[in-house]
Amino acid sequence: MTTETKARDRISTPHARRREELRSLLQERRQELLATLQDGIENVRAGHSAAAGVLDEEETSEADMQEEIELALIAIKAETLRRIDDALARLDAGLYGRCDSCGHEIASSRLRALPFAVRCRDCEELYESERAVSLRLGRRPAGTAHRVPGQDL
Repeated sequence: MTTETKARDRISTPHARRREELRSLLQERRQELLATLQDGIENVRAGHSAAAGVLDEEETSEADMQEEIELALIAIKAETLRRIDDALARLDAGLYGRCDSCGHEIASSRLRALPFAVRCRDCEELYESERAVSLRLGRRPAGTAHRVPGQDL
């Protein structure tokens, strides 16, 4: 059997086609993020180098604030990249598209909108509300406390 035949057979089922579509979506988004991150890092470095020794105190303060904003955006994009890498690993392990909390399948529409989602909508809402309560009470959120929505405790 040739490599081409194996590849065709691998994507012949609807589930396999869906998996390949999701992989393509994740890889495309990953490439976009990598390019954006590289540009952002280069811009911060260029701005920092250009501003060194040329600006007065006020301009330096503004440049520092702008740099902090840029670095925060880079951090957010880096975290998104990490989540996409995790999603690709789950896809390879056959776990992608399953809710980490209840084990049910995550809706395709949710995965298209948020390809690195690890919970279905109901479990994510529950997780976020529990997290918000924990934060309001000054406790560290219990990141893995999961319940199946609609299930009595």
